[in-house]
Amino acid sequence: MTLPQEFIKYTSNLFGADRWERFVQSFLHETPVSVRLNPWKADGNIFPQAEPVPWCRQGFWLAERPHFTGDPLFHAGVYYVQEAASLFLDYILRQVVTLPVSALDLCAAPGGKSTLMRAALPEGSMLVSNEIDRRRANILLENILKQGHPGVLVTHNAPKDFARTNLIFDVILADTPCSGEGLFRRDPAAVQEWSPQNVRFCAERQRQILRDIWPCLKSGGLLIYSTCTFNTHENEENVRWISEELGADLLSVPVLPEWQITGSLLTDWHQPVYRFIPGTTRSEGLFMAILRKREGKNAFSTLPSSLRAQVKKYPFLHLLSDGLPQPETKGREQIPSAAQALSLSMREADFPRAELSLEEALRYLHREGLVLPGGTPRGFVLVTYQGRPLGFVKNLGDRANNLYPKHWAIRHL
Repeated sequence: MTLPQEFIKYTSNLFGADRWERFVQSFLHETPVSVRLNPWKADGNIFPQAEPVPWCRQGFWLAERPHFTGDPLFHAGVYYVQEAASLFLDYILRQVVTLPVSALDLCAAPGGKSTLMRAALPEGSMLVSNEIDRRRANILLENILKQGHPGVLVTHNAPKDFARTNLIFDVILADTPCSGEGLFRRDPAAVQEWSPQNVRFCAERQRQILRDIWPCLKSGGLLIYSTCTFNTHENEENVRWISEELGADLLSVPVLPEWQITGSLLTDWHQPVYRFIPGTTRSEGLFMAILRKREGKNAFSTLPSSLRAQVKKYPFLHLLSDGLPQPETKGREQIPSAAQALSLSMREADFPRAELSLEEALRYLHREGLVLPGGTPRGFVLVTYQGRPLGFVKNLGDRANNLYPKHWAIRHL
């Protein structure tokens, strides 16, 4: 892979000779593959030969990349394929959040950090998972619904829309759109799109996003700022700007030396930040910082128990899911939805169940018709694989109509 010359000049100087050489050498090796188990759906480690990611209790490195699309457990939301550096958010949240909170993931698609947040936050917390881009918001919605936790709402809004509400959050994750330098090793398109001009554009857009959402953060609340890029303009310089211009103090969390996490690379600025650099840390590129908003007028947050109702008060907030999936009405018939099947609120006695083999489960996920075993009740039946719900069919006796969503269906068996 040929890296842009301006990127090489800037980043090699930023990293220093040894770190830069390790970074360049990392392009000669396969990208590490890691997954994170859904604690509510995974009974133990379903990847017995996997190696634990030390900064995430449900994270594991895999020796090789399996065919995830061909695994029904992936579609059932039993695990999520997620880069190891992003899993550091799990460690941060468990260190700094100890009581139930109202939280916002502002730039949430495709959903890895949102599903991680809900798993890491204390029970009783509520999370709003938001994405401004509608196409990406649909991907986010699918991943949130497959995780199944009712304590997650999905919205499709710009950051400034939240500032028009009275919603105040204890924790905001701003995993902001960036120039994507940390994706170079696994996404050649990110290399083609990079330019110094785009870096400057991203840095200013990030500041605007933070200006827009800052009024929604509780006084004393936590902002977790994150990018997947390396330059200081989008990272340390923006964090320093948040601290000085918006008013926040940086927090540190203890990390082990063997994790090989890099600190600040901004000259004469030694505040606690966390950099994951390929070749140094076993990961792709990531930057994270934790900031606590200084005292101000917003001393009280929106209670987690009332967050769902409060969000619904604002019609300009485009609510894609309130976390409580409902059946679809067609004429006089109530048709259970796939979201209901995958929800943790689904009770075992609500519908009869039919266990599928691997071949049958893949055919179901491909939206093919099935024939259920004799004696299976007619009507709506919840189909499962290894005991985990996948969705519904309508059993007619001689065949079963497939009710799996068209836009979720796998294309190739």
